[in-house]
Amino acid sequence: MSLLDRKCFQNEPAAFAHLEAVLWPDGPICPHCGTIGQAGRLEGVKDKKGRVRPGLWKCYSKGCRKQFTVKVGTVFESAHIPLHKMLQAVHLLCSSKKGISSHQLHRTLEVDYKSAWFLAHRIREAMRDGSLAPLGGGGRIIEIDETAQGRIEGAPKFAPRKKGGYGRTVLTLVERGGSARSFHVGGTTLAEIMPVIRANVNRESAVMTDAASWYKFLGAYVDLASHDVINHDKDEYVRREGDKVVTTNTVEGYYSIFKRGMKGVYQHCKEKHLHRYLAEFDFRYSQRIRLGVDDAMRTNKALQGIVGKRLTYKPAVSI
Repeated sequence: MSLLDRKCFQNEPAAFAHLEAVLWPDGPICPHCGTIGQAGRLEGVKDKKGRVRPGLWKCYSKGCRKQFTVKVGTVFESAHIPLHKMLQAVHLLCSSKKGISSHQLHRTLEVDYKSAWFLAHRIREAMRDGSLAPLGGGGRIIEIDETAQGRIEGAPKFAPRKKGGYGRTVLTLVERGGSARSFHVGGTTLAEIMPVIRANVNRESAVMTDAASWYKFLGAYVDLASHDVINHDKDEYVRREGDKVVTTNTVEGYYSIFKRGMKGVYQHCKEKHLHRYLAEFDFRYSQRIRLGVDDAMRTNKALQGIVGKRLTYKPAVSI
């Protein structure tokens, strides 16, 4: 039996029941007034085309009394794709290590390509963590590195894709044995990189970087427990100092997955959408098997992130 044979992936009532169980463990929550457990299910209510509306609720709290479904107030609100197909898309995007293209979703789910593209971006929006808590802490190690991904808008056709030049610069912080956090920055200047590191790294963390010139002044700009450097120009990739292992191989491993996904699966990514693709790869890396998160748990975690977020088609295309 395939995972996609589960009832929540095959019919609408089961899909609504599954999403309600994930988002409403303590009972239905009215998205209009915020009350919990004061709503009743409406059965047999039809829309203008005579179709029964599954998963419909009505709030009975005083002053509200509005109808809603579990999709209201989420990135799935007003979506025309059946919910069970959207749940399939979430599972496919969460379980594919290097992602899944919109064309593949379009063929697999049998929906229009534009709908599949927009749905994929909705799911990436749900994956965006938005956490403000700094990475690391006492005894924790943060590896920092940057890479180039594609060319900036307006760059010459055959311009080299170098970070800080015509290439789009991506800065990534990876907590060894923990999560990753990536940023699309304007370049490799101190003004671009240091504020990101200062805001996202706990001061008690040990930081490890390569020997790039912009990290020479890291200790002067950011208060850290320690800063160790590995020199790739001298073919140095791992250095042992007693029990301490100085390396940036963890963040390099993250980039190996990211680049294979962006080049081999997605291939084309406009600069205005790069932050969502970064959120997708950060999410899967931070919710990986080694941390005890399997595909089903990862999918439910992504579904929990749909609440309180909206993404409409025009802003997704034009912003």
